Parts: sequence; structure tokens; C-alpha cells
Amino acid sequence: MSGYLITNLEANLAPLPPKAEYAWWYQYYFATDRGRQAMEDRDKRNGLARLVWDTVSPTWDFDDATFERTAAAFDNPDYAAIVLHNYRWRLSLAAGERRYDAVERRLQARPHIKVPTITLDAELDPFTAAPGDGSAYREMFTGAYEHRTLKGIGHNLPQEAPTAFAQAVVDADRL
Repeated sequence: MSGYLITNLEANLAPLPPKAEYAWWYQYYFATDRGRQAMEDRDKRNGLARLVWDTVSPTWDFDDATFERTAAAFDNPDYAAIVLHNYRWRLSLAAGERRYDAVERRLQARPHIKVPTITLDAELDPFTAAPGDGSAYREMFTGAYEHRTLKGIGHNLPQEAPTAFAQAVVDADRL
């Protein structure tokens, strides 16, 4: 989903275009003590997650029951700490896990993906690399490759378009 998803820590130090920065507002919120407090408070955490869902998947008409099924995972005792660390790490505000330094160095070298791959971009996902046709990361895939753009879909592609998502998984095995 969304193409080549290896976090580039060096690139993340540079500002993005304003519209892209705006889409990531919660990433910066999580870098603050206020964001930490919100993530540690169940009601605020769920309200924040619901707002993010509504924002990044504007056409997804999910119901309360769907949200609550997912929100049950937010109650895991380490959920807030893991989420906060992840976003702080992406901004180089927190160290990674030392035991994975060798793996991280390999990933930061931006390796090519050699296995058969189908990438999926959701048309309405605010995090999809422009122009949204897969060309922004096509050169990173050197094996059999196909790209699909799902019209009218936001960021939560597996839940918004489960059939298309599952079909891509099955089809990738046939490339």
C-alpha cells in the first residue's frame, strides 16, 4: 500500500510542501507532552483516532461498531508508548532500537524490492506520493510489478476496499 514504505530518516528532516505537512499534523502533536497526555487518556485517544480516521478517509462511511472493534486495540497497555515512539522516531526525536541498528542501516540504504509486487494507492489518501500513479517510487521495485489506484478511497485501504486489497494480495502471487 502507498508504494515504497521504508521510512527515510534523513529525508524526514527536511520540510515537506505545506499541504503534506498539514496532513501529518498529528505526527507533530505526538512529539509534544500534550500529545503524549492525549494518547495516554482513553477518551482523548479514541477521539483523536476518530478524528484522524475522518480526516484521512473522508469518504469512508464507517459506523460506531466498526470504530469500536478497532479501538479495542488502543486499550493495550503499551499502545500509547509504541505509537508515540514511532512518530517521534520518524522525526528523529527518539532513538531506534539499538538491537536493530544493522537492519536499519540496510533499510536506510533504500534497497530495491525484488519480489513480485503490486502497489496500491488510494486516490484520496493524503499521504500518497504525488502524482498518485506509482511513478514516484516505481524504480524501487525491480521484480514483476503492477500498480493500482483505487478511486474514491482514503488512507485506510484494507478496511475501505477489502475486496480490492485482498485481490491484490492474491494477484501478487501470480505475477
